[in-house]
Amino acid sequence: MSGFGGFLLRRAVGTVITLLAISVIVYVVFYVTPGNVAQITCGPRCSPAQVHQVAEQLHLGDPLYVRYWHFLQGLFVGQDFSTGTSLEHCAAPCLGQSYQTGQQVLDIILGKLPVSLSLVLGGMVLWLALGVGTGVLSAWRRGRVSERVLTAITLAGTATPVFVIGLVLMIVVCGELQLLPFPEYVAFTDDPEQWAWNLLLPWLSLALIEAATFARLTRAAMLETLAEDHVRTFRAYGVGERAIVGRHALRGAFAPVIALNANNVGSAVGGAVLTETLFGLPGIGQELVHAVKVVDLPVVVGMVLVIAFFVVLANAVADVLYAVADRRVVLA
Repeated sequence: MSGFGGFLLRRAVGTVITLLAISVIVYVVFYVTPGNVAQITCGPRCSPAQVHQVAEQLHLGDPLYVRYWHFLQGLFVGQDFSTGTSLEHCAAPCLGQSYQTGQQVLDIILGKLPVSLSLVLGGMVLWLALGVGTGVLSAWRRGRVSERVLTAITLAGTATPVFVIGLVLMIVVCGELQLLPFPEYVAFTDDPEQWAWNLLLPWLSLALIEAATFARLTRAAMLETLAEDHVRTFRAYGVGERAIVGRHALRGAFAPVIALNANNVGSAVGGAVLTETLFGLPGIGQELVHAVKVVDLPVVVGMVLVIAFFVVLANAVADVLYAVADRRVVLA
């Protein structure tokens, strides 16, 4: 196949292969380790009978490739877990069962995922608006005092940790000025207004850090585009500077912004641990930290797989959007 359809097919196949490769790496790292894998998986509080039961469920007596095949079967067709007196079916995609709580890992993740997605997607809107807007203004006002001020602000934002910005915002906005309540997660389906109101401060904390990077990237891409021959031609024909910046230079800066944004969104789903912990948001990041603390290996493995899935999916979407913005990518 050729053209855009062939490009989509290649990216889809590449995404599947990447996910399979990640599943192999994750399985080897977590389940092919020195020591008693069944004991590590089950946790320190399991009895010898429970450890033996886990060893049978993980097929530890079989060759490595057979064990990995059973692991894949759980992801694609599901598997059964013995509870001691009966069998419990785990539907695909089965990420295992927590031996600390008895819950299926997928149910735990699905319960935390809306919180992390709410944080990341809301923050994404803000960091794109602030970052791209600042970058465009900085490139447009190049060499002036306003450009130097914006550059200094973006450098400060890049160097400041998210927990510092979050603490300052809470102290000033929630404590001193009392403009916003201290964040407490409210589900969107329960009250959309309170959902947004309580997440506004975490969104700002996350967005101010990321916006600095987007501002610098947008500024660099804009300056490169503004120096190209076709832009000078537009100026020679009397096209206004605002039209050049808004219609032509900004479009040329979209491609790197799309790529960076996809990478940030994918990694931020599981990487916003500091933000979730600082504001007490019960998302995936906090759950992953808790699972590591109590040595709940199935939950850790499931979280890592889900985070990797979001990163790979976000980059695949970025490739497609990149190709839409610049059709030369399709022929590469």
